[in-house]
Amino acid sequence: MTAAPDDTSDGASAQRSDAVRNRVRLLEAAARLVAERGVEHVTMHEVAEAAGVGKGTLFRRFGDRDGLLLALLGEAEAEFQEAYTSGPPPLGPGAPAKDRLTAFGRALIERIAADADLGAALGRQVLHERRHASDTGRAFHRHVSTLLRKAGVDGDHDMLAHALLAFANFETADYLRKECEVPVARLQATWADLVRRLTRSDGKRPPD
Repeated sequence: MTAAPDDTSDGASAQRSDAVRNRVRLLEAAARLVAERGVEHVTMHEVAEAAGVGKGTLFRRFGDRDGLLLALLGEAEAEFQEAYTSGPPPLGPGAPAKDRLTAFGRALIERIAADADLGAALGRQVLHERRHASDTGRAFHRHVSTLLRKAGVDGDHDMLAHALLAFANFETADYLRKECEVPVARLQATWADLVRRLTRSDGKRPPD
């Protein structure tokens, strides 16, 4: 006796394909609206309408507005992440860890100060704790912590990475630039100074 074909896998596969298509459409619509109007003026309702899907689909996919912005942030940060993980030195591999760490902070501060940087604009709209817990925030922290270890820094690399990144977050950098009128070059020089002080050692390096 021949068993009846099982449609379960085909149905699940079709649902997954629909979900992927909806996600792409929603992110494309959100990115388009952000580019046209600025991230602070874009609502969930407008994104769903522009993507041609129900608002419920948008909330099921991303949870809330922060979830949508974090997904967009991940897309916007992809190029920078590629640059510091596999691009040319000194930001990418091939340079000493100290030089890579200096280049990373300088690049991060430059991006924060750039009005046209989409990643910075998106990051400013997300709650501090969710931004730091996002894939992008964790990747930044992991990268800095790893470079501190490879540079031979003594101490708690995890906490030292948090301390360094606190200097280059939006809240600190924006306050110093706008309220204290500190130029970007001075912020970058201070990051480099912090790295020099942390990496000053007897030259010994832990194994990779």
